[in-house]
Amino acid sequence: MEIVAEKLQQVLTRIATACTASQRPVQSVTLLAVTKTFGAQSIRDAVAAGQHAFGENHVQEALEKMAALADLREPLQWHLIGPLQSNKTRVVAERFDWVHSVDRLKLAERLSAQRPPGLPPLQLCLQVNISGEASKSGVPPNEALALARAVAALPRLRLRGLMAIPQPVTGFEAQRVPHRALARLLGELNAAGLALDTLSIGMSADLEAAIAEGATIVRVGSAIFGARS
Repeated sequence: MEIVAEKLQQVLTRIATACTASQRPVQSVTLLAVTKTFGAQSIRDAVAAGQHAFGENHVQEALEKMAALADLREPLQWHLIGPLQSNKTRVVAERFDWVHSVDRLKLAERLSAQRPPGLPPLQLCLQVNISGEASKSGVPPNEALALARAVAALPRLRLRGLMAIPQPVTGFEAQRVPHRALARLLGELNAAGLALDTLSIGMSADLEAAIAEGATIVRVGSAIFGARS
């Protein structure tokens, strides 16, 4: 537990330092602890150290951890950050708080129809293929406005913003380029009449560059929990 708590504090210090450098309030950036491949005990350790928002890439793995952590009195916030298949939308609509990886209208329509009326709206980000990689999911930037307008009109959902997984590069200035492009796109969507407030960008290796370009959620796993096996 002490190792996770120590590493979590190191990441929070990195976030605070980056916010200071960018003249942003530290409260403007949320840390999402990414727990892919790490077990329920790692999450318990992070909760004990004050972390409550967790990101999972795989639905089934997340459900198993939710069940294992059902005894926790602290309310945890679960974010799906990995690819979403149509046959998994019902359980995601029922069990998750956020989905960062919506890249087509069909997924959003299913989530909207399957979100239980008694729950708060499901918070959504559109995943944008900001680096244009053939291997990456995400809506092309030039199609994001049309998708955002369609998704924003659906009931029981709240479209919050954009998510991206840029192509990895080294160097602070090079890392800033795709993050800047996503931030610019968010601005264009807002100028077109949408009310979006979230940029889900930045991971362990590039969170400083992401914060410099306006990230509001950084998704960090290995810097908190160690290398994945």
